[in-house]
Amino acid sequence: MEHEPLDTQVIELIGRNRLGSELLHAGLEIALPARDRGIDLIVYADLSSEVKTFTACPIQMKAASSRSFSLFWKYEKFANLIIAYVWFVDDPDPKKSETYALTYPEALQVATEMGWTKTESWAKDGYSTTSPSDKLLNILSKHRMTKEKWREKVLGQAV
Repeated sequence: MEHEPLDTQVIELIGRNRLGSELLHAGLEIALPARDRGIDLIVYADLSSEVKTFTACPIQMKAASSRSFSLFWKYEKFANLIIAYVWFVDDPDPKKSETYALTYPEALQVATEMGWTKTESWAKDGYSTTSPSDKLLNILSKHRMTKEKWREKVLGQAV
């Protein structure tokens, strides 16, 4: 049985819920900003046996029903920003969903390695692709998230 494609707001809601679920399963906490000013979610670790200092990171989420990758330089201004790319969010099998998380400097390194920072698009506001190449997928593979990697990513941002 086929269904109509979901609109972008629904994709974003499903993506945020999938991302939130991943973070909670990793033993982290989440908070939703009251307004969207470039931050979609705040992930934090509060005090526990392994966390001695409250640690929080803003997350800019990019949810998609397929694969897509983008970076916009307007996000550079957010300290400790994690950009989370949540793919295949509308697949009924949640195991098919993929999440990649990069800090802004990590994502900028990817964009530079891909040659995007030398394009007209980048000079204007950033770069995006809805057809990631094998090269890009290979570069991103080390950023595919697991419970352990989420904890490392968030706790590693502690200053």
